[in-house]
Order: sequence, then C-alpha cells, then structure tokens
Amino acid sequence: MSLPANGLPSLTPSANADAQSSGAFGRFVRIALQSAGLAAIWLVADFVARTFHLPVPGGVVGLLMLLALLFCGGVAPHWVKAGADWLLTDMLLFFIPATVAAVQYGGLFREDGWRLALVVVIGTLMVMVAVAFAVEQASKFERRLELRRLTGARSARHPASA
Repeated sequence: MSLPANGLPSLTPSANADAQSSGAFGRFVRIALQSAGLAAIWLVADFVARTFHLPVPGGVVGLLMLLALLFCGGVAPHWVKAGADWLLTDMLLFFIPATVAAVQYGGLFREDGWRLALVVVIGTLMVMVAVAFAVEQASKFERRLELRRLTGARSARHPASA
C-alpha cells in the first residue's frame, strides 16, 4: 500500500481484490448468521404459539418478540439489519411455490377469480391501513419521548428557583 501526496491510502489492484473477496465472504457470513438468528426467533415463537394454543400464528409472535428485543436493547438493530435486508430483497423467491400452486388451480381462478381478487384487494387495503395506523402511533410515541427528553434536559439546565 502506498501513500500519495494527499496522505490517503490507495490500494493496489491485487490488494483491492483481496479486500473485496474477504469483504464479500464476511458479508455472506454476516447475512447467513443474521438470517439464522431471525429464523431461530421465528422457531421459538412458533413453538410458543403452538404450545400455548395462541390464536395468532408464530410469525406474529416472533415479530412481537423481535420488536420487544429491539425496544429493550436485547438486540441491536445492526445485529439483524443485513439478514433482514437480504430476506426482504429476496422475498419474491419465497412466493414461487404459491405461484406454482395457483397455476395448477386455473379452473378455480376462471370460476371464482373475481371473488379471489376482491379478497386480495380488500386484504391488501386492510394491511395498508393497519401499517399506516401503526406507523402513525409509533411516530407519535417517538415524538412524545423526544419531547419528554428535551423538557427533562431543559429543566435540568434551568432549575426552577424556589
């Protein structure tokens, strides 16, 4: 590695290739471990949901568990970010079996396709409304916390005279 006049290191082509290959492998390992961690949370949550006969699926319980871990500091967001990003970007691959199954039932779609489409559209709209509501509530909660933090800091700097 040589240092040019500006003092910043410049990598030679071979050193750059080595850094990229080790970086790519490290990224792969990080994504694999984080995805495995997310899968482990889902497995535990699914076990809990089945064991206690909860009326919600294990995936929902897992999301609530992960949310609680993120809020309480048990899991730092950067510990799951790469794995979650990978899962979200490649989510379409997980729907291929459903698409193949839908093709096998072409007659059902020809007969009742409009009903199925209506259910999908209404379900999508319900999910969008629920997500919008949840985001709005979370935003209000964060604003209240920030206001409480700012007023607490301000009152600590300027104590009321008695």
